[in-house]
Amino acid sequence: MQKLIGPFKQVLTMNNLPSKGAISDDMLEIIEQGGIVVENDKIIEIGDFQQLNEKYEGRTEIELIEREMVALPGFIDCHTHICWAGSRSGDYAKRLSGKSYLEIAKEGGGIDSTVKQTRQASVEKLSALTTERANTMLQNGVTTIEVKSGYGLNIPDELKMLNAIKEADTLADLIPTCLAAHIKPKDFNGTQQEYLDLIVNELLLEVQKNKLASRVDIFVEEGAFDVDNARKYLQKAKALGFDLLVHGDQFNTGGSALSVELQALSVDHLESSKEYEIEQLAKSDVVATVLPGASLGLGIPFAAARKMLDSGVCVAIASDWNPGSAPNGDLLMQASVLGAYERLSMAETLAAITERAAKALKLKDRGILKEGNIADIVAFSANDFSEILYRQGALKPVRVWKKGKPLLSSQQRRE
Repeated sequence: MQKLIGPFKQVLTMNNLPSKGAISDDMLEIIEQGGIVVENDKIIEIGDFQQLNEKYEGRTEIELIEREMVALPGFIDCHTHICWAGSRSGDYAKRLSGKSYLEIAKEGGGIDSTVKQTRQASVEKLSALTTERANTMLQNGVTTIEVKSGYGLNIPDELKMLNAIKEADTLADLIPTCLAAHIKPKDFNGTQQEYLDLIVNELLLEVQKNKLASRVDIFVEEGAFDVDNARKYLQKAKALGFDLLVHGDQFNTGGSALSVELQALSVDHLESSKEYEIEQLAKSDVVATVLPGASLGLGIPFAAARKMLDSGVCVAIASDWNPGSAPNGDLLMQASVLGAYERLSMAETLAAITERAAKALKLKDRGILKEGNIADIVAFSANDFSEILYRQGALKPVRVWKKGKPLLSSQQRRE
């Protein structure tokens, strides 16, 4: 049956915005006293609530909103690592004491530490942990979540992680990515290229056969994989039919140029990107996904999101929620803080966690509230959309709808 949800003080559709570059707040489509008509998980019409009520009278159930709320598309976190076991609080303490991320990794901390703990966990344990984190994000308005493997770093444990992601019991949509090329594991007796060949020749074929992921990612960085080996790996993965992603330009450049060369969907991090890298991204269709949570966790500068947007780059924002460099996990808070430091318009920040994040995931059915899209909706107790980012993440949703079904109410939030 059809359902009419509203009236909302404002419906912020995120529709008809430029796909790249800067966005001013006056470009936002805002429907005052708006309503959303939903049927079979999809939006069938958006407009003035009273007019919709009259048009659909007798044909729709009404989900009445009795307080001032602002509605916008469900948030999309297009880069996370929420499938892991264990903790790296010790790494964080060492960073606060002055050691760098790379120094800690060389001492046996970093990704290797999480690999050991994740390998020891069962698929059931990993699935439960992923479920818990995904549901926390869902309560905070994130309705679609990309989730990477990359803490198994051998064939059985990477498959275990991807199966755990597949089996997670959450209403959020999880988009799996194979990040077996996170680093070369210490227990692999071979070269970078030999490890990457093993992934291509054995792991990716199993991933494809069992439909565990259609995306591959690689960390291009000192201590991880160099550009030449990453290029060969990504070319082979692309030939198999996988979409390509790159962890790039976090501490050293090179990853973003490779992503442009191979027409990856996105390159993520970019804290070290300079004018040349930004110019190349602006000439491409690669989404630049910036990760403020990693900057906060590592105490390093944010990616130059303002310069990227002004240069014509498509910028998305993601949380990078992981146990090491980005343990915070609050997408809205991180996006709000990045927006303040980088002087992003509210439209740019909100687009970066909705419609532009959807582009990074190659999803055309969400990120915008419009006819035909999935009815993923988040609502805040506010009389103007500007209050959401003004509170820098402290204002949490009072309603979340996933495919038109209400998941969170203000009463549940208070409880």
